[in-house]
Amino acid sequence: MYEPFPGNYVWNLGVNICLCMGGAIGEIDRANDEVREIAREGADKGTAAFFESWGRMADRLVELGEECEAAGHDLSAGEKYRRATAYYMTAERMQARDYEPRKQMYRKMLETMQRAIDKSGLGWERVEIPFEGAHFPALFIPGEGEGPRPTMVFCNGLDSVKEMIALSIGDTFARRGISVLAVDQPGVGEALRLNGLPAIHDTERWAGAAVDALEFRGDVDKDAIGMMGWSLGGYYAPRASIYEKRFKLCVAWGANHNWGELQSRRLKNEGENPVPHYWDHVMWVWGQPDMETFMALMPKVTLNGHMDKMTVPFLITHGSNDRQIPREYAYQSRDQAVNSPCVELRLFSEREGGVEHCSADNMEPVKSYIADWVRDRFSELDEAS
Repeated sequence: MYEPFPGNYVWNLGVNICLCMGGAIGEIDRANDEVREIAREGADKGTAAFFESWGRMADRLVELGEECEAAGHDLSAGEKYRRATAYYMTAERMQARDYEPRKQMYRKMLETMQRAIDKSGLGWERVEIPFEGAHFPALFIPGEGEGPRPTMVFCNGLDSVKEMIALSIGDTFARRGISVLAVDQPGVGEALRLNGLPAIHDTERWAGAAVDALEFRGDVDKDAIGMMGWSLGGYYAPRASIYEKRFKLCVAWGANHNWGELQSRRLKNEGENPVPHYWDHVMWVWGQPDMETFMALMPKVTLNGHMDKMTVPFLITHGSNDRQIPREYAYQSRDQAVNSPCVELRLFSEREGGVEHCSADNMEPVKSYIADWVRDRFSELDEAS
């Protein structure tokens, strides 16, 4: 993994994810130069300085994009807005939840993402999904070719957002004729920040709502809908696929078999944390007022006792150098999926790349493998029907 901040895993992780979203190393290094010294003080300190440095970088790109627009060069503007979105996103996710400027930057990120979509001619569509008297948003990325097409619901983990999914996967699935619905499910993104919806352990509830929304679309093959998620989505997606029987296959991009147990291990300082201000962040995500209530909820966040009910094809990918999630969780998910007709665990090595948590060091090998696996499984299902 590229480590511009030696010894500061959390900051390095954020930078690497941004590169996977299409960030430019020259721009990123310039912003990092302003905060290298303060990064030595730890993951939780100096995040405001990171916020300001990366925010200035993003603001400058927006200005350049607007100059391109004024000159009638919309595609060039769209490219700059896409990178600006990634920079705003990276800066915002590093902050404590009560850091007031992050709220303004989050809205600016949403606006810039929409400008990128519009000016680039991406054809991505914002979707609002009704959910138990509220709603949560998604981005629909249409697959290429004649419809109706197979579609994957792609959920976030602990701290990612739908725009991160969209910028990271780009057209990887679309070029294989597969649409993607990238969701800000309860506990992340707009669902949490703007709608006040915390995470829930029984993820089939919001996943089922996403399927409901897809079934109204004429461009979706209603008999070819799958579920996937990365990071904590490695718990969310299998749980949803077990109990929402309209899903025809499942992918865990990074195993997360027993995230509840992992919190007890993190209290003992085992493994790396994904974001600064970690404990405050997880209590915010799960809507818990204190550590006692948060830890009391955690025994529910496990796939133990559930995986034997997985009855669809199931792929697990995991990095051989994942410093956040123990490899043993990947084996547990695989070994307990005894009723899946096709279960595969794919560990990525140094030779291929994608060895870090959710392949933050290099997403291409993993996202390509997943997209090929998904296409192949949908093809088999189509042939069998």
